[in-house]
Amino acid sequence: MNPQAKLIFIASLLLGTTITISSNHWILAWAGLEINTLAILPLISKSHHPRAVEAATKYFLVQAAASALVLFSSMTNAWHTGQWDIGQLTDPTSCLILTTALAMKLGLVPFHFWFPEVLQGSSLSTGLLLSTVMKFPPITLLLMTSPSLDPTLLVTMALLSATLGGWMGLNQTQTRKILAFSSISHLGWMAIIVSYSPKLALLNFYLYALMTTTVFLSLNSMKALKLSTLMTAWTKAPALSTMLMLTLLSLAGLPPLTGFLPKWLIIQELTKQEMAPAATIISLLSLLGLFFYLRLAYCATITLPPHTTNHIKQWRINEPISPMMGILTTMSLVLLPTSPLILSIV
Repeated sequence: MNPQAKLIFIASLLLGTTITISSNHWILAWAGLEINTLAILPLISKSHHPRAVEAATKYFLVQAAASALVLFSSMTNAWHTGQWDIGQLTDPTSCLILTTALAMKLGLVPFHFWFPEVLQGSSLSTGLLLSTVMKFPPITLLLMTSPSLDPTLLVTMALLSATLGGWMGLNQTQTRKILAFSSISHLGWMAIIVSYSPKLALLNFYLYALMTTTVFLSLNSMKALKLSTLMTAWTKAPALSTMLMLTLLSLAGLPPLTGFLPKWLIIQELTKQEMAPAATIISLLSLLGLFFYLRLAYCATITLPPHTTNHIKQWRINEPISPMMGILTTMSLVLLPTSPLILSIV
């Protein structure tokens, strides 16, 4: 892709995100979402592969439908209340439609079908944008409207997302699909707490974006798109493979790594809200995700499978690893001791 064109698309992506997260009017928020969608489409289909074009088409149709529902929800609310302010969402029908629209935007169950397919048809760098940057505006709208949304519906969708995200990731061999179902599972943790503690949901998203960025960039450095490729990728960069293993365990939420912090705080908050059964269920469901994270971590370690592979071992990587990888990996692993400081800031 032309560097100037890529610069325009990335700038448009940042512009759309900024417009949505800083707006108080529904029309401005909708316009930012549309700019975001139009900016990411050329980045998804830039390889001109049939799978990439198919992924871009699926993404456009789903996001266009979700944006239309956002506009319809805001118009219905304005019709009943006369208010276009995002914080003044009071009509029950509008709240239900908006919950559906944001679930489609984010990929929450039962509107998750598009996300693994789109991620599988994209490159790892574009998949990183889809998993982090593109989810920030809908998460922001979810936080801003959380007092008006139905907590029971959100908790139900969250538990279903955690169930399906863990269950469907078990038998995958493509790293991008595994990370897609990982994203669906983590969205369940965000959705279950957003009605009770929006700041905690935002902290969960930040830490998830940090760890997912580290995993995507590590896989991109090793050009590992499948588990069979990941098994022999340790010969390229043994240290990076070891750090990837630890980051995956952090993403699974194992103490004493960074990923344990949001799960610990969410379970604590749910218990304070007298929702111990929901906290117990989502904690047990996280074991499903732990299984396929352990599969990825095992493949990323310096251990060969018991059979010979058909892949040629490469003894060097084509380009040097960015120093940013060291910073991201460190933050993905050792932020747990700084949790009091993080909580005081949040």
